[in-house]
Amino acid sequence: MLPECQLFSTVGCHLCEVAEAVLMPFVDHGLLVELVDIADSQTLFERYGLVIPVLRRCDNETELAWPFDADQVAAFLR
Repeated sequence: MLPECQLFSTVGCHLCEVAEAVLMPFVDHGLLVELVDIADSQTLFERYGLVIPVLRRCDNETELAWPFDADQVAAFLR
Protein backbone atom coordinates (compact mmCIF):
# COMPACT_ATOMS: atom_id res chain seq x y z
CA MET A 1 0.00 0.00 0.00
CA LEU A 2 1.27 3.44 -0.90
CA PRO A 3 1.85 5.96 1.90
CA GLU A 4 -0.17 9.17 2.05
CA CYS A 5 1.84 12.21 1.02
CA GLN A 6 1.71 15.97 0.95
CA LEU A 7 3.02 18.15 -1.86
CA PHE A 8 4.12 21.55 -0.64
CA SER A 9 3.56 24.02 -3.44
CA THR A 10 1.78 27.26 -4.32
CA VAL A 11 -0.42 28.69 -7.03
CA GLY A 12 1.46 29.91 -10.10
CA CYS A 13 4.56 27.80 -9.45
CA HIS A 14 5.58 26.21 -12.76
CA LEU A 15 7.86 23.66 -11.10
CA CYS A 16 4.99 22.65 -8.81
CA GLU A 17 2.83 21.99 -11.85
CA VAL A 18 5.59 19.81 -13.32
CA ALA A 19 5.88 17.94 -10.01
CA GLU A 20 2.11 17.32 -10.01
CA ALA A 21 2.41 15.87 -13.51
CA VAL A 22 5.21 13.54 -12.33
CA LEU A 23 2.96 12.37 -9.47
CA MET A 24 -0.21 11.80 -11.55
CA PRO A 25 0.64 8.21 -12.62
CA PHE A 26 1.15 7.35 -8.94
CA VAL A 27 -2.16 9.00 -8.02
CA ASP A 28 -3.82 6.98 -10.77
CA HIS A 29 -2.51 3.87 -8.99
CA GLY A 30 -3.79 4.84 -5.54
CA LEU A 31 -1.32 7.34 -4.10
CA LEU A 32 -3.09 9.94 -1.96
CA VAL A 33 -1.43 13.34 -2.24
CA GLU A 34 -2.66 16.36 -0.32
CA LEU A 35 -1.71 19.62 -2.04
CA VAL A 36 -0.54 22.06 0.61
CA ASP A 37 -0.31 25.71 -0.44
CA ILE A 38 2.56 27.22 1.50
CA ALA A 39 1.08 30.70 1.00
CA ASP A 40 -1.59 29.77 3.57
CA SER A 41 0.94 29.54 6.41
CA GLN A 42 3.78 31.87 7.33
CA THR A 43 5.63 28.93 8.91
CA LEU A 44 5.36 26.81 5.76
CA PHE A 45 6.26 29.77 3.57
CA GLU A 46 9.42 30.41 5.60
CA ARG A 47 10.38 26.73 5.52
CA TYR A 48 9.58 25.88 1.89
CA GLY A 49 9.38 29.22 0.07
CA LEU A 50 12.67 28.81 -1.76
CA VAL A 51 12.63 25.02 -2.28
CA ILE A 52 9.13 24.08 -3.47
CA PRO A 53 7.90 21.72 -4.69
CA VAL A 54 8.62 19.26 -1.89
CA LEU A 55 6.97 15.85 -1.53
CA ARG A 56 6.55 14.69 2.09
CA ARG A 57 5.49 11.25 3.33
CA CYS A 58 2.95 11.50 6.13
CA ASP A 59 3.95 8.19 7.74
CA ASN A 60 7.60 8.94 8.43
CA GLU A 61 7.86 12.66 7.56
CA THR A 62 10.70 12.16 5.08
CA GLU A 63 10.88 14.65 2.26
CA LEU A 64 11.84 14.52 -1.40
CA ALA A 65 12.92 17.91 -2.71
CA TRP A 66 12.68 19.04 -6.30
CA PRO A 67 13.95 18.12 -8.80
CA PHE A 68 12.60 14.57 -8.83
CA ASP A 69 11.48 12.17 -11.52
CA ALA A 70 9.20 9.12 -11.53
CA ASP A 71 12.02 6.71 -10.62
CA GLN A 72 13.01 8.84 -7.63
CA VAL A 73 9.39 9.07 -6.50
CA ALA A 74 8.99 5.28 -6.79
CA ALA A 75 12.10 4.74 -4.65
CA PHE A 76 10.92 7.37 -2.15
CA LEU A 77 7.58 5.60 -1.74
CA ARG A 78 9.11 2.16 -1.05
